[in-house]
Amino acid sequence: MQLSHTPAAASAVFDDPNLIGSAGLIPVLRLAETAGLGGLADARLSVPTDKGANAGAKVTALVAGMVAGADSIEDMALLRHGGMGRVFDRCYAPSTLGSFLRAFTFGHVRQLDAVASRFLTGLAAATPLTSGVGEVAVVDIDDTVVEVHGYAKQGAGFGYTKVRGLNALIATVSTESCAPVIVAQRLRKGSANSARGAGRLVRDALKTTRTLARDESKTGGRVLVRADSAYYGHPVIGPPSSQT
Repeated sequence: MQLSHTPAAASAVFDDPNLIGSAGLIPVLRLAETAGLGGLADARLSVPTDKGANAGAKVTALVAGMVAGADSIEDMALLRHGGMGRVFDRCYAPSTLGSFLRAFTFGHVRQLDAVASRFLTGLAAATPLTSGVGEVAVVDIDDTVVEVHGYAKQGAGFGYTKVRGLNALIATVSTESCAPVIVAQRLRKGSANSARGAGRLVRDALKTTRTLARDESKTGGRVLVRADSAYYGHPVIGPPSSQT
């Protein structure tokens, strides 16, 4: 027996008010609250006009959406599905979160960097996230191209991978007893060369790593910076060398 036709369209709807599709967010957001994510964003972000109001709740909502699998502004609607509003408050509409992000300048991105570094130290104090960083820590620097689609995507361009995308520069720290943890990050134009802005990022990564080390051992430990030959230049090798 076979179907004699195929449906013209199919869709699935999750709207039962008694169901929660992302119940795992409850312990995640409780941990984020313990580490001070919302308070840090409220204290340090100065996004203007009403779009920047309640910055802590909006940043927490964006983090929650990404944890739940959202990879676009439209996907943030998952925070309002089913019974989510009965478990969480401040479940913002995707359009509200999009307006918040579009109001950012590079200065606000740097403010968010400050929030991220302090949030990481808060997480490390509450969990064994970076255990061993007070002894010997390895900071790895590298970049990757994140493919995007559409000619209107701001900053998109063809980089060394020959695909249209954005270039993400990432620094991670790892030890003998912990997996790599991101300590600094920067999103750049897709056509950016690997070392563009790397000097500042390395300084940020080393500052955060040393803070984590001092919090763990009180005296700090040894930090080794590791990168490929694309970063072998004075902006990266010069300023941080006296600190490692």
